[in-house]
Amino acid sequence: MLNFTVGPVMSSESVRKIGGEQTPYFRNDEFSKVMFENEELMKEFVYADEDSRAVFITGSGTAAMEATVMNVLNQNDKVLIVNGGGFGQRFVDLCNLHEIPNDEIRLDFGQNITQEILDEYSNKNYTAFLVNICETSSCVYYDLDLISKFCKENNIFLIVDAISSFLANPLNMVEQNIDVVITGSQKALACPPGVSIIVLGPNALEKVENSKSKSMYFDLKDMLKNGERGQTPFTPAVTILLQINQRLKEIKSQGGVEAEIKRISTLANDFREKIKDLPLEVKCDCLGNSVTGVYCIDSNAEDIVNALKFDYNIWINPNGGEIGNKMFRVGHIGDLTLEDNDKLIEAFKDLEKRGILK
Repeated sequence: MLNFTVGPVMSSESVRKIGGEQTPYFRNDEFSKVMFENEELMKEFVYADEDSRAVFITGSGTAAMEATVMNVLNQNDKVLIVNGGGFGQRFVDLCNLHEIPNDEIRLDFGQNITQEILDEYSNKNYTAFLVNICETSSCVYYDLDLISKFCKENNIFLIVDAISSFLANPLNMVEQNIDVVITGSQKALACPPGVSIIVLGPNALEKVENSKSKSMYFDLKDMLKNGERGQTPFTPAVTILLQINQRLKEIKSQGGVEAEIKRISTLANDFREKIKDLPLEVKCDCLGNSVTGVYCIDSNAEDIVNALKFDYNIWINPNGGEIGNKMFRVGHIGDLTLEDNDKLIEAFKDLEKRGILK
C-alpha cells in the first residue's frame, strides 16, 4: 500500500518495528525516562516557553480538543472560533456541549481569513480564540501570523489545533503568542493513531490550575501532576508513546523541525507542479504543506479515489458532502518520497489513458 492520505500516514521502518514488539510494562523508571524525553522534545519542536508543559492523552485529536475546552475555558469566557469546515465546526460543537459562550467566524469552504474579517471582531471583549490552523476538510491553511497579531492586540488567549500542520508548517508558541497547541500521533509524527498531545504555555497552565471542570479521564491537572514523574494517570497507549519517542528523536537527528518542514514542503510543491499537465486543478491559494485539495475538471473524484485504491493500491483522501464528487485530497506527510509522488502521477496518467480521469 502507498498511502497519500492525511492520516494515518506511512510510518518509517524504525517506527513500525517498535509496533511489532511486545508492549512493555510502563510503571517504571524506564518508561518515565521516555515520557520526559517526549515532553521535552515536543516543547522544543513547537518552540514553547521553558515553563510550558506537554501532556499525552490516549485518544484521538478530538479528545485533546475536548480536554482543552474543558480545562482552560469556562462559562465566563467569550470565545471566538474560526469555522470554515468540519473541524472548525467540531470546536463549535465542543464549546456548545460544555456551555462555553462562543461566536463563530463563518467562512465559506476554501475561504481564508483576512484582516478585514478579523477587524469586525476587534474590541468585542473576546477572551479566547480557537482555530484549526489547517482546516483539513478544505485544505485551507489559515494565516497564523495574522491571527496571532489580532489576538495580541486584543489580549485574547490563543488555542491552535495544529493536528494536521505540526511539523509541516512553521509554528512558534513564544513568538506567535500561542497559549495552547494541539496535535496527534497519526499526522506528520507518522505514528499509529491513538495518542493526542497538548502543549500548554504558562497562561494555559494557570487556567488549568484554576479550572473547576469535573472529569476523571480528561482532568489536565491530574495529567500534569502525573507528568512530573513521567507517568500518566491511567494506562496509556504504551507502544504508540514509544513510537512517538523514536520518531521525535529521528526528526531531531535528521536536522530537526526546520528540516522536516522543508522535506514536506518539497514533497508538496513537487506534487503540485507535476499535476499541472493533468486534467486536475488546485483552486485554493492558501494551502499549507501537509495536504493538497485537488479538483476534477470533467471526471468524478470518487471514481478516481476508488480506482487508485483497488487497481493501484494507492490511497488518497476522498471528500464528503456536496464536494465529494469533485474534489479529493492528497497528503504529503509521513514516510513519503519524491519517487512515491512519481508513482502517483504515473497512476493518474494511466487513469487518463483509461478514460477514468478526463
